[in-house]
Amino acid sequence: MLELRPTCEHCNKALLPASLEARICSYECTFCATCVDEVIQNVCPNCGGGFTPRPIRPAKNLKGDNYLEKDPASTTIKHRPVDPVAHALFAAAIKVIPPEQR
Repeated sequence: MLELRPTCEHCNKALLPASLEARICSYECTFCATCVDEVIQNVCPNCGGGFTPRPIRPAKNLKGDNYLEKDPASTTIKHRPVDPVAHALFAAAIKVIPPEQR
């Protein structure tokens, strides 16, 4: 189950469980859309993968007790600002490769 991490790892912007700005990689590294687009160029600084919008967990119990109150979002902040120079070197060779082919 997704943790639904509470903030962007780079800028520490709040990303509430229903945020349309949250982006995750396959390891659930979490960044805001602005940082993904403008800072890390859709290259995860932790694994090299790409990002996708984070799914929204239902706020209400629509079926089978699968909802936010039963399975709440994480409150653990993982604020790990990206070093832009180091990331640019890391991402240079792979950002041109579509994420599904990396």
